[in-house]
Amino acid sequence: MAKMGKKYMASVELFDKTKMYDADEALAIICQTAKAKFDETVEVHIRLGVDSRHADQQVRGAIVLPNGTGKTVRTLVFARGDKAEAALAAGADYVGAEDMVQKIQTENWFDFDVVIASPDMMGVIGRLGKVLGPKGLMPNPKAGTVTPDVAKAVTEAKAGKIEYRLDKTNIIHCPIGKASFGAEKLAENFNTLLAAVIKAKPAAAKGQYIKSCVLATTMGPGIKVNYAKIG
Repeated sequence: MAKMGKKYMASVELFDKTKMYDADEALAIICQTAKAKFDETVEVHIRLGVDSRHADQQVRGAIVLPNGTGKTVRTLVFARGDKAEAALAAGADYVGAEDMVQKIQTENWFDFDVVIASPDMMGVIGRLGKVLGPKGLMPNPKAGTVTPDVAKAVTEAKAGKIEYRLDKTNIIHCPIGKASFGAEKLAENFNTLLAAVIKAKPAAAKGQYIKSCVLATTMGPGIKVNYAKIG
């Protein structure tokens, strides 16, 4: 077992590992556990009672967090003509078409966090599926990153839009802000994400939907949230 550092052990002493906390209380503790020299990201990990192997039990979507993520988001937009100009006006960091495909393929260039595309560009981007897919960067209509309104998508991405989706173990991992936000703003973001996940419950899901919920900072320990009170 890896030896934990002094800061980590000091954080563990701030709460009872066997207890489940209400979300507000857990977030207040989380802010105290952030002891790194940088502003740690606060993440939520939600295990669902679904089976991601079945298409009718997928849980996926995107929302704009009311207080953003605290991260500067670099956007790459695939568009032409008026849509390209609109994307630039909205603050897109990079806009292009075949030229961007070539740059990614030949230079192994990935200086962006979100890829947005107008629907007519998907044939062009298709060549990048093998490199963008594994990195979770491939544009998708369900995430709102394939859209005729690329300018709106850029604005939302910059404002703190996040995508949530199940991994292979039926867990959703999402950032909900920075420790410096404080418990109140983090709670607003947390509640917004939870409401979206609950609303996205598949009709085919049976039994208990939320199996567990854990909050943690980048370098800190996980704190169990009382999921009985959140869905």
